[in-house]
Amino acid sequence: MSMAVDGRDAAYEKRRRLANELRVLRDLSGISGRALAQRIGISQSKVSRIEAGSAQPSVTEVVAWARAVGASDEVERMLADLVEATRGGVETWQAALEGRPHVQDEVGRREEEALRTRIFQSAVVPGLLQTPAYAKRVFGMFKIYTPQTSVPAAVAARLDRQLVLHEDGRQFEFLIGEGALRWRPGSPSEAIAQLDRVAVLSTLDNVSIGLVPFSGADTPFSHGFSIYDDGGDDKNALVLVENDHGWQTLRSANDVTVYEIRWSTLKKAAIFGDEARAFLGALCAEFRSNGD
Repeated sequence: MSMAVDGRDAAYEKRRRLANELRVLRDLSGISGRALAQRIGISQSKVSRIEAGSAQPSVTEVVAWARAVGASDEVERMLADLVEATRGGVETWQAALEGRPHVQDEVGRREEEALRTRIFQSAVVPGLLQTPAYAKRVFGMFKIYTPQTSVPAAVAARLDRQLVLHEDGRQFEFLIGEGALRWRPGSPSEAIAQLDRVAVLSTLDNVSIGLVPFSGADTPFSHGFSIYDDGGDDKNALVLVENDHGWQTLRSANDVTVYEIRWSTLKKAAIFGDEARAFLGALCAEFRSNGD
């Protein structure tokens, strides 16, 4: 394993570079540390610690920093990439949520930058398809990371994200495991409303929703993941992998290919269109008959 000079590894050097880039940008803009902190919603002491390299900023904080100092879109993307590189591609939920009520803006940024978004979920209905009641239940279960006073803001931000589904020129593909459809965080009526919403959104021209039933699936279900790309040859694709402790961003061609293959395998096991809507209708009937 190669190490940098004086035993400092590559991640350390990238952290130092990120801190220097952010400090220089602020200095060139003429904005004080106090003013910058107010603009991006963090403390002045954290600004100082970020510039000293002793505190690790989130992607959202770095993007806000770049915009506050008037950096170009190219510089903004470079800084965001540096943040991901300093974390080795991994960001814990605790770190991502530091100083803010939710991470919906950061997820929304990825969706806005991509022309094609593909999402697989095995345990929960994807956020872009959730009803307000379902989203509230989901956020309410993450008490260890999300203060319950922040749940309304997180729900509102998630609903704002869903507007991207109706933007021209964007394509969305979802694969949802049967386990996610059967999971009921709330009452049967809430579950039925959620399944009805999935059925309605499946009729949008730019949205494809495939359901992967337990029966007939020739591949095991695994953790959720999302693939973002420009809808072309996937040279600019990236994958976001969700884990219990946080998320991991993958950009290398080899890593992306692993999830492209995973996506193709799951898609072959999925049902679509009228067949999928009939499946959802049968689940709704089952929930009604079972009651509370």
